[in-house]
Amino acid sequence: MNTPHETLPKTHNVNVESVRPLIMPRELKASLPVTECAVNTVVEGRQTIQNILAGTDPRLLVIIGPCSIHDTDAARDYAKKLAELRKKYLDKMYIAMRVYFEKPRTTIGWKGLINDPHLDGTFDMTEGLRRARKLLIDINCLGLPTGTEMLDPITPQYIDDLIAWASIGARTTESQTHRQMASGLSVPVGFKNATNGDTQVAIDAMKSAKSSHSFIGIDDDGTTAIIKTRGNAYGHLILRGGSNKTNYDPESVTTATNALQAAELPSRILIDCSHANSEKKFQNQERVWDSVIEQKITGSTSVIGAMVESNLKEGNQKLSDNLEYGVSITDQCIGWGKTEQILHAAYQKL
Repeated sequence: MNTPHETLPKTHNVNVESVRPLIMPRELKASLPVTECAVNTVVEGRQTIQNILAGTDPRLLVIIGPCSIHDTDAARDYAKKLAELRKKYLDKMYIAMRVYFEKPRTTIGWKGLINDPHLDGTFDMTEGLRRARKLLIDINCLGLPTGTEMLDPITPQYIDDLIAWASIGARTTESQTHRQMASGLSVPVGFKNATNGDTQVAIDAMKSAKSSHSFIGIDDDGTTAIIKTRGNAYGHLILRGGSNKTNYDPESVTTATNALQAAELPSRILIDCSHANSEKKFQNQERVWDSVIEQKITGSTSVIGAMVESNLKEGNQKLSDNLEYGVSITDQCIGWGKTEQILHAAYQKL
């Protein structure tokens, strides 16, 4: 005879096909511990970016690198080149490498190195986290600080000790979960305006993340825990355009500055040279970059820097079994030659 619970319909995990254990943050950090050279770069990077946001360091902040990381060998090659350029321009520009492991998708698609490192739908996330952490250690040991988007609220426990700057994307800026997460991150955080171009949601996010929060998360042992944060004082606005409109021009920057001041927030703005500001065409990033440099040299105190999507080779390619080395599989990027050109030209003007 069936017991009562055996006759009840299933109400838990109805649409879950499988559950696999994930490596604990503490275990991953023990297998790939931070090194002295990495820690020094992270600490110096965070402090410098905080100083730029505070207005005590006048250098232009430049977050530059691939739209997403899918090949860690290519990423290392890019990082070595960027680290050398960084040294040449350090007195006028503070360069950090864009190292994005998670990609928010409008509908479906490849979600990034951490989610699917083998690019084949096997979703070996433990391996993805290992590759991400190892790459961050290697890049930081070149003396090159790193920045990334924080998308999954669990991910920071695995890699945030190796990051100097973070962003919250246009699709998640309005999310309470991401605002809470940002309030506890150990790094300065940029909030992008919404995909429709609305900056108010990012301004609201900055106010929220500046405050203390308590929420459900995990600790270094992977145990579900109540996380209480102190609040993050180094939030700033990222203008990325939206709804087929750009917002990098001086008039848009002035409008955003006024809105920040009305909200009693620091008027510190980073311009995204890609996405809607470039109409998703890599050729247009230079136009946005040139505007940022012009605004900076003509006295803008609001514009603190720019973000550029750049790779070893220009353009992008579809995910396939025969990928070209150094070409993005997500958004279009400028190539290395153009990267050298725009950084040199900016340095000459600044």
